[in-house]
Amino acid sequence: MDFRQYVGKLEREGNLLRIRKVVSGDLEAAAVLKTAEPNPVLFENIKETKGFRVVGNVFCAKESIAKYFGITTADLIPKITKAIDQRNQPEEIKNAPCQEVDMGTVDLNKLPILRHTKQDGGKYISSAVVVTRDPEYGQNLDFHRAMQISNNKMSTRIVEGRDFHKFLERNGEVEAAYCVGNTANVLVAAAISVQTGIDEMYIANALEKTRVTKAKSVNLLIPADCEVVLEGRVFMKERAAEGPFIDITDTFDVIRQEPVFEVRKITHRRDPIWQALLPGALEHKLLMGMPKEPTIFKKVTEAGVRCLDVNVNPGGCSWLHAIVKIDKKNEDDGKKAVLAAFEGHKSCKHVFVVDKDINIYDPLQVEWSMATRFQADRGLVNKGKEPGSSLDPSAEPGTKITNKVGFDLTAPIVTKGKSFSRAEFPKADLKKYVEE
Repeated sequence: MDFRQYVGKLEREGNLLRIRKVVSGDLEAAAVLKTAEPNPVLFENIKETKGFRVVGNVFCAKESIAKYFGITTADLIPKITKAIDQRNQPEEIKNAPCQEVDMGTVDLNKLPILRHTKQDGGKYISSAVVVTRDPEYGQNLDFHRAMQISNNKMSTRIVEGRDFHKFLERNGEVEAAYCVGNTANVLVAAAISVQTGIDEMYIANALEKTRVTKAKSVNLLIPADCEVVLEGRVFMKERAAEGPFIDITDTFDVIRQEPVFEVRKITHRRDPIWQALLPGALEHKLLMGMPKEPTIFKKVTEAGVRCLDVNVNPGGCSWLHAIVKIDKKNEDDGKKAVLAAFEGHKSCKHVFVVDKDINIYDPLQVEWSMATRFQADRGLVNKGKEPGSSLDPSAEPGTKITNKVGFDLTAPIVTKGKSFSRAEFPKADLKKYVEE
């Protein structure tokens, strides 16, 4: 199933809001998307551009990702973990849908690139899966936002330490393809952090059969069924201002001098659908945070603790917090799980470990476990100051140094006082008691 097929499926199921009215891509479309969140929205007419439809809020919850794959949310971590371990080569094709139309002379103004807030530095591409290649390590997939600065250039945020940054440091300039309009398997694979040298397109193919094709002007294999492709080169030494931009923390990132992406070719499908991704909103949070859950799950399991589920939750910006559910067998399992979770997601700031009777998707239950099962003198794990996330506005200025703390919210195995069990009421089917 390609992206437009999935959008069509959403509409057939009554889960898509179609807007036929002319809407501006300058602030107005973003306002509609945020107001409609988490409901998917399709804009038929964007004021500033012709020939493009725009869709957003497509994957705003774990349930939507799970539904795409035809599984339950509980099956997501095992599925993603299996795809990482059993990744395999995608099929390469010619005459790909994403290359049906060549736009000719590059003019970014012909694309429905949205401006999201008045404070933004400019119009931003925020949904693109970026394909790059290094002569030694091969291909890499990742997300990198890009702000338009001219008809054919964008300044693009490249975080130090990421594979793209490594490739730029090694080579000075890198061929790149910014691919817009991707399905869940490609989006999730691009967000996963794996060892340098692993092509995330192989993970995407393990999640769901994926076709690739050779880009027209750069030596890259790109998702054949995506909607729009911007091909070109990114230069390490050519820099331009980038920002402000809304981070996943709902705060504005600072203005930096970032590498320039020179767009040399744009191809797209006939009747293209532009995929918008609202920065700092639920879809941004989900696609960034959820792929960290399998790595946390794996590290906790490797620590000898029976891990049942992980939620990198929206309340923690889907990045700075992780809630881990375990089947506690030993008194030190909670603390072991805390330390292992930090190893599985090094940008995490706070980890909460709960028992198997707690619904980690219900913040009231998680807080209840803290209120009733936590004592700071025995359950607090203070790791002290360590490198965390550059997205944390409370980190030491100019650094990623933050104080990492874990909370063991599990009950003691041996109860010496009041019971720690949650009371349960019997269930009733109200339909039996209400007259029709």
